[in-house]
Amino acid sequence: MDAETTTASTPLGEEVEPLFSNLDIFLFSLIVGIVIYWFMFRKKPEPVPEFKKIETQAPSTRETSFIEKMKKMGKNIIVFYGSQTGTGEEFANRLSKDAQRYGMKGMAADPEEYDMAELARLSEIENSLAIFCMATYGEGDPTDNAQDFYDWLQENDDEDLSGLNYTVFALGNKTYEHYNAMGKYVDKRLEELGAKRIFDLGLGDDDGNLEEDFVSWREQFWPAVCEHFGVEPLGDESSIRQYELKVHTDINMNKVYSGEIGRLKSFEVQKPPFDSKNPFLAPVTVNRRLNKGGERHLMHLELDITGSKIRYESGDHVAVFPTNDSALVNKLGQVLGVDLDVVISLNNLDEESNKKHPFPCPTTYRTALTHYLDITQPPRTNVLYELAQYATDGKDQENLRKMASSSPEGKSLYQNWVLDACRNILAILEDMPSLRPPIDHLCELLPRLQARYYSIASSSKVHPNSIHICAVVVEYQTKTGRLNKGVATNWLKNKLISDNGHKSMVPMYIRKSQFRLPFKATNPVLMVGPGTGIAPFVGFIQERGWLKEQGKEVGETVMYFGCRHKNEDYLYQEELEEAEKNGALTQLNVAFSRDQEHKVYVQHLLKANKEHVWKLIHSENAHIYICGDARNMAKDVQLAFYEIAEEQGEMTRSQATDYIKKLMTKGRYSQDVWS
Repeated sequence: MDAETTTASTPLGEEVEPLFSNLDIFLFSLIVGIVIYWFMFRKKPEPVPEFKKIETQAPSTRETSFIEKMKKMGKNIIVFYGSQTGTGEEFANRLSKDAQRYGMKGMAADPEEYDMAELARLSEIENSLAIFCMATYGEGDPTDNAQDFYDWLQENDDEDLSGLNYTVFALGNKTYEHYNAMGKYVDKRLEELGAKRIFDLGLGDDDGNLEEDFVSWREQFWPAVCEHFGVEPLGDESSIRQYELKVHTDINMNKVYSGEIGRLKSFEVQKPPFDSKNPFLAPVTVNRRLNKGGERHLMHLELDITGSKIRYESGDHVAVFPTNDSALVNKLGQVLGVDLDVVISLNNLDEESNKKHPFPCPTTYRTALTHYLDITQPPRTNVLYELAQYATDGKDQENLRKMASSSPEGKSLYQNWVLDACRNILAILEDMPSLRPPIDHLCELLPRLQARYYSIASSSKVHPNSIHICAVVVEYQTKTGRLNKGVATNWLKNKLISDNGHKSMVPMYIRKSQFRLPFKATNPVLMVGPGTGIAPFVGFIQERGWLKEQGKEVGETVMYFGCRHKNEDYLYQEELEEAEKNGALTQLNVAFSRDQEHKVYVQHLLKANKEHVWKLIHSENAHIYICGDARNMAKDVQLAFYEIAEEQGEMTRSQATDYIKKLMTKGRYSQDVWS
């Protein structure tokens, strides 16, 4: 009999409760069913993105001890690099390869990846040496990847580096106020901590000839190293390959890189946070020409960052990852007679190296030459030296090797034939028909294509979901009659809002800057930015106007802008005049350099308004901002401030110079300049 029948046949007088009611049985069955379902079916395959596996692999396998790695690999020379644009890293790789020619073993290393406190242990390795290739960025700052190393040097006064042998090569630019500040600091600080300098600090000047500075320093450096350690150079000048080619004939194309900077398929499945290794694909919403006339093309672009969680401040930089012109890439393929769509990997011959490939692999030659390699800059001398072996004409081979030497004749030939003529790798191959290197070796030698930085021309207070760029398209005729085009600006120019029905996308991230509005809005700001140097000030003016709208008390906002002709390249004219009209801009001064017989520049307007300028600086605690050309404009403007301080402050030139330098130290004189 079933439970129901049993229950019904119980005499009414006996109030005996059944063990389980119908509801109990129902609930119990339901729970059992849910539990069975949970265990049986919960592990059904779910559409989990593949990249989750990738995210967890790096921390557990990365070796943070460079000492242990050097011991394991039998290395005695380590070359650390602080690099923002790739040149410092390139020089470090060249020095680590050089070591092999001198009977030693070297490795290049990113200080960000290792525990730099281990420098004190380097003496555990016989005949050990640490070389530092340190670039300076911005206003005397370390590069992003050397920031932690810089902080460590500053904070560790008790560190004993007495067993460390070292040398430093600094990369900088003389047009900047803080020329080679980072390299000089590392050199001095290591000595203070007891390390032994075995060769003099090398100073590379990118305003002159950085390559020549490096080659000259390097040619004296290695003999000094040999003498110090008592070793003989091997005299082996043959080419040393760092990577070996693997051609993939049967590969799943979903596993092939197509332009991603870091994670495979990262452009298809975007995941914050976004940075240099994981850029955000921002749609272009505005791309308009700013100038009304003239031969140049000045442009304003707006990038949509909605939903990206990207935050920025006025004065920050936006970094964009451009691609090379497809016409150049195709020509390279034709000249070398190769199929650019072959899928390849270049694998490091040193299996212990952190750097497994020179660029993301596997990929195609076309992708590598389009997204990853710099094919437009004149090749450095080491590239010419390595390529010389492939020239079938003896004269070509001799000239390529000569240009890579430090002889006066070789330096002159490189300067004239490569640098002054602006010959890129394609031009060199076209003008040397006997030179046809294997494309895999060429790809190994060419430097990485770097991100380009632009001062943001908007305020996040007014445009929280949009980043604005102001730029001038670079295009010029070379001495050989070729038309050279700037990679990034021409790429941006062609980023139409809709490209055949598709949105134009720009891979980007934000680089924080020290170029900041004063903390107190009541402080006056004096901005000097001719040409595209106006970019950050568009953001500053927007922000000061927004603060006023919020009812905040805002100090004077003064703008000095300069351009060639009022009717041609007066950038943001309507916006500036509107800002002046509504009080966001309290004074607008514009120098039109070529609208009259004698040229008028921003520094002339500053001197014409010297009383007001001096009152703002000396009496009202104004903050001064300069943006634009470092080589001429920034120097001329600084000189104008010296003269104003000298005259209005009744100082000697020396006192006036010190006065302005103190403003810099206090953060009241800031520059965002380029050369």
